[in-house]
Amino acid sequence: MDIFERIKENPGPLGQFADYGEGYFIFPRLEGPIGPRMKFQGKEVVFWSANDYLGMCNNPEVLEADAKAAAEYGMFYPMGARAMSGETDEHLALEKELADFVKKESAYVLNFGYQGMVSAIDALVSRHDVIVYDADSHACIVDGVRLHMGKSFTFRHNDMESLEKNLERATKVAEANGGGILVITEGVFGMRGMQGKIKEICELKKKFNFRLLVDDAHGFGTLGKTGAGVGEEQNCQEQIDIYFSTFAKSMAGFGAFLAGDAEIIRYLKFNLRSQIFAKSLTMPMVIGARKRLEILKSQPEIKAKLWENVHKLQNGLKERGFNIGLTNTCVTPVMIEGTPVEATLLVKDLRENFGIFTSVVVYPVIPKGMILLRLIPTAAHTDEEINETLAAFEALHDKLVSGYYKDAAEKLLKEENLSFKPI
Repeated sequence: MDIFERIKENPGPLGQFADYGEGYFIFPRLEGPIGPRMKFQGKEVVFWSANDYLGMCNNPEVLEADAKAAAEYGMFYPMGARAMSGETDEHLALEKELADFVKKESAYVLNFGYQGMVSAIDALVSRHDVIVYDADSHACIVDGVRLHMGKSFTFRHNDMESLEKNLERATKVAEANGGGILVITEGVFGMRGMQGKIKEICELKKKFNFRLLVDDAHGFGTLGKTGAGVGEEQNCQEQIDIYFSTFAKSMAGFGAFLAGDAEIIRYLKFNLRSQIFAKSLTMPMVIGARKRLEILKSQPEIKAKLWENVHKLQNGLKERGFNIGLTNTCVTPVMIEGTPVEATLLVKDLRENFGIFTSVVVYPVIPKGMILLRLIPTAAHTDEEINETLAAFEALHDKLVSGYYKDAAEKLLKEENLSFKPI
């Protein structure tokens, strides 16, 4: 079969809904400065879908640093990859500051987070090694594992008994192949908000020989006394062998970094294909990242405000009868029973009639029969916006109890004769 013909016949699990949902449920177009309130479809909405945890997007100091760096260097400097012509004193200074902050010997700045994680996994393991990773891992981890030419095993999400069984299997394979074991998990699972059981995983090092790589994209800046992440929060940072985080969450930018023992970071610097063969992170983002990190370290009241808002929102949702799962982070999932059609009606009601914008997730990302609304509180949200949102969810709860969305979904399916379940 011709490749394009196959694509046309099977556009993928999300692509099949493009005609129905693009621009609204998928690839929604929001307008205005990123913040607690934005414009959607010409209407103002309270916005709960930006990972701008610390409100850095509109921080005056950040905006000034970004603007000055762009004016001085432009958006292209330096040209070329780090290994060829893209190394600067600013890059090295940022790496030193990041390493000191997360209490590691060394750090290496990456131009993008997703590609950086994929490439880090590829560089760390050979075909003789075995990867063991959490079943709920982010797509960047999954794609990195796909590049691996050796054996890999998944363990049930945050299940230490499952991890131990898979480490036993991995040990046998590694010993037979003359390889080692790399365990990969997340500091914070970004969909449901649970912390990874990092300390418990580290305890298994007493029984098994493995190295640990932690993706802490949602934990950096939000967890721990200083904001240094999940390792600081769980008092086990020194046992995390490779610490990874992105600048796309608390740092309100793009890029990422790896941190660990100096010799291992040096190895990665010389072997990460996504960095060696790609353009260096631009100077405005590097200088801007230094300013963001300075603010994170010197203004702890911002993180305190973030957690004040998290508790208000999460407690308010629970008081109104909503299931927010086992989240113990800022990520706030609202889990509701229902079909994808009900999800579309529910989300449209929230956006059009209550002015509340949240992300919506359905199968196959979560189990069938479930709807997940994900809210991301930030330090920039006000009490007014939180109360406005809780009032909307209280009305939503009444409609759910009455079966309003279920009845409306059945009517829609019958009237439109839909042969699929729109997202």
